[in-house]
Amino acid sequence: MAKAGSTSQLQGSERRDPEGTRRRLVAAAIAALREVGFAGASAREIARRAECNQALVFYHFGSVADLLVAALDETSRVRMERYSAAVAGVTTLEGLVTVGIGIFREDLDAGHVTVLAELIAGASTSPELGAAVAERIETWRRFTEEIARRVLDGSPFAPLLEPGEVAFAVVALYLGIELLTHLDGDRRPAEGLFATAGRMAALLGSLSGGPDLGGVPTSGRAEEGSP
Repeated sequence: MAKAGSTSQLQGSERRDPEGTRRRLVAAAIAALREVGFAGASAREIARRAECNQALVFYHFGSVADLLVAALDETSRVRMERYSAAVAGVTTLEGLVTVGIGIFREDLDAGHVTVLAELIAGASTSPELGAAVAERIETWRRFTEEIARRVLDGSPFAPLLEPGEVAFAVVALYLGIELLTHLDGDRRPAEGLFATAGRMAALLGSLSGGPDLGGVPTSGRAEEGSP
């Protein structure tokens, strides 16, 4: 995509470190999406946070929408690295539930899904943005399907669960919980669901002959405000 703006508009720091400017703009876009939402993430607002001329938004990214997609790509990259490391040694369905609870809590705190949720909301007014966001969600669905296929292989639950359907359900549930939690700021329903997931994971473990799940609540509800 062609870049708007001329070299005469570039600041001294930009000439010295253009990649640094790009990184600052992406970081500023992430912060803007988390704190003021899609509607507030304008070129002016992002440039203010990055402490640079707003012409640089267009010079580097062509459009605000492309910058916001770059912001989503960056948060997704960081989280994908974390997810990949977390599930690397997981071979059972109940183990996957345990890991999933932990990283989901991390995401609630880090605000990764808030970035995605804001772009999903913005996509309703921009077909081009919608296609880009859908492509990123599909990447996560394929990742989840791959993990589901691995843990279901040889499991007594394999005949009952289709990995693609499991992946779709997990991604949809993940986004839905984050959206609802983000709307009212109340984590108690999500924590209650985590506790239920822990009990179900323990049941799955007993049915398949697996071990109990240490560290996951199997009775009662998590304490309010627990991390």
